Amino acid sequence: MRLSGRTVGIMRIVIAGGHGQIALRLEKLLAARGDEVAGIIRKAEQSADLREAGAEPVVLDLESASVEEVASHLQGADAAVFAAGAGPGSGTDRKDTVDKGAAVLFADAAVRAGVRRFLVVSSMGADPQHKGDEIFDVYLRAKGAADEYVRGLDALDWTILRPGMLTNDAGNGQVRLEAHTGRGPIPRDDVAAVLAELLDTPATHGLTLELISGSAPVSVAVKSVAGN
Repeated sequence: MRLSGRTVGIMRIVIAGGHGQIALRLEKLLAARGDEVAGIIRKAEQSADLREAGAEPVVLDLESASVEEVASHLQGADAAVFAAGAGPGSGTDRKDTVDKGAAVLFADAAVRAGVRRFLVVSSMGADPQHKGDEIFDVYLRAKGAADEYVRGLDALDWTILRPGMLTNDAGNGQVRLEAHTGRGPIPRDDVAAVLAELLDTPATHGLTLELISGSAPVSVAVKSVAGN
């Protein structure tokens, strides 16, 4: 079955970090267009928020789960999105166990489950060789190491999205999406919209993209980087 205007049919999508601010927005978009969405969360009390967004909650701690456990929840999925993060209040240890470790685990589980399409919500400036000792420096190294690991997995059709400074402003659907954009703000609404469009555009696999607000409609920006 296909939905009007879409390049792919209805999909089942599993999102790691399902209660995150971008993930909840993405879940609403995907559910509204008819996709089946599951969100992996650590706390059962977050389940109601996911159901309200139209997603199926999956309670699973990615800091302690095995590859087999995670893969069991990815079975039959058409795509996986890693949108988890330790959060701004976390220390350096959790940057390693969540921003890096959970991303690696989720990627390995996707390979184990045979899920090829794999999106990563990364961060502008992510670099495994990033210098500095502040918590944000550790975060950028962890995200960079995770991105590097995913890029090395030939079994995944990966796309890595690196948004600029995230805001809670209302999205306007006007973005700049390129390999290198330079720094700038981007509403979380528009990040979610770009992720939804990337899921519909498999020709964007193998790309690491930066995202900030701009002048191109989301669909146009994604088609442009896909070579369409």
